[in-house]
Amino acid sequence: MSKDTDIKLHYIEKGTGSPLILLHGNGEDSGYFVHQIDHFSKDHCVIALDTRGHGKSPRGDKPFTIRQFAEDLHDFMDEQEIKKADILGFSDGGNIALVFALKYPGRVDRLILNGANLYGRGVKPSIQIPIIIGYHAACLFAGKSEAARKNAEMLGLMVNDPDLTPEELSENRDPDFLRIPKLVIAGNRDMIKDEHTRLIYASLPNAQIRVMKGSHFIAKENPEEFNRIVEEFLRSSERQQDPDQM
Repeated sequence: MSKDTDIKLHYIEKGTGSPLILLHGNGEDSGYFVHQIDHFSKDHCVIALDTRGHGKSPRGDKPFTIRQFAEDLHDFMDEQEIKKADILGFSDGGNIALVFALKYPGRVDRLILNGANLYGRGVKPSIQIPIIIGYHAACLFAGKSEAARKNAEMLGLMVNDPDLTPEELSENRDPDFLRIPKLVIAGNRDMIKDEHTRLIYASLPNAQIRVMKGSHFIAKENPEEFNRIVEEFLRSSERQQDPDQM
């Protein structure tokens, strides 16, 4: 896929060592990870990105989809000469990370999915139904209002994406994908259905699951416990990376 030459993703970088890329959720920016950037920069080169059209990153002209965001991540890693990285994605960031790992497994050392989903039905109806209604309403006015068009794009990510099946995870026989250690982590009061989170875990090879007390936003609500679980996973999982990956 050709690169968007006008797109340069904004990012925060801190620390030295092996790269850990942080991907925020829908409508947010890299600031979501304020409690993770400092903590993990003690042992890693932490890179928190603003997704296309989020935070300080420009929208550009390419499609506003999870798959395009995964391509943007691929281009970013090439530009920064990052051969392989640990990737932690929250919500839509987790969906980006999962799509990226499926397509480019050789670029992922370890994968952490926090509050990710495969499709819209994985979200609790009390959350998803208002999103669907809002999306269709925004689409009706998108041709007349720039604000409505932008809102339709954002909500569309939660209605139409990432559109994956469990079989795409469980039947992926790529040796690079199989060897990636994976952590699925969510809150016990998450907006993602518990059974859906467990379906993702059950469908992923070489995966662990942790459910914390809290909502969808556990990394902000209880950063100490969240960071401890992630750090334990990173330290216990076998590293398989090149020493000169950056």
